[in-house]
Amino acid sequence: MKKLTLVLLCVAMAFVSFACHKEATYNSATDTSATTATDTYASTTSTTATDTSTTTTTATSTAASSLSSDDTTFVNNAAVGGMAEVSLGQMASSKATNPDVKAFGDRMVTDHTRLNDELKQLAQSKGVTLPADVDQASKDTADKLSKASGKDFDKSYIADMVKDHEKDVKEFEKQSKDAKDPDLKAWVTKSLPTLQDHLKMAKEAKAKLK
Repeated sequence: MKKLTLVLLCVAMAFVSFACHKEATYNSATDTSATTATDTYASTTSTTATDTSTTTTTATSTAASSLSSDDTTFVNNAAVGGMAEVSLGQMASSKATNPDVKAFGDRMVTDHTRLNDELKQLAQSKGVTLPADVDQASKDTADKLSKASGKDFDKSYIADMVKDHEKDVKEFEKQSKDAKDPDLKAWVTKSLPTLQDHLKMAKEAKAKLK
């Protein structure tokens, strides 16, 4: 009887030991699976976020450089010239004594304000930031004219406008053929007749001042 009891006790202890070992093995496997899954998800999420960020940055860079270097230079120069035309036109509108010169100044303000607005919209669509002020040469011209009055102002202003528009017309004629961006080429081609008309008007006004 004692031997039977001892045998049963040994069997019971062996069963308990086996059960504990199996549970430990199961828990270990579960922990490993959970850790692996978490690490894989974190790695995938991190890689995806990085790739998305890189793609977004690339797209932004592309949008910011949609014009060629030559086209961008032309746009910036045209913007500076347009601002100068408006500023000097306002001065002529108030200071000129000759009616033709005064009328020309008014025309400069009207036409170049419109052209400047169109160019600004075009530049924004191409990711180009235009200059906020005129260049030093334009400031020097304005300073010179601000010190003149009467007929001296009329002659100096209109002479500068003839010279300036001769240069502008040549640049716009060249850009109407050479511009790489089709939208810029279309705007230049559309604007060119206005500048040619300005040049004609300036020459006629200058001839009457002799």
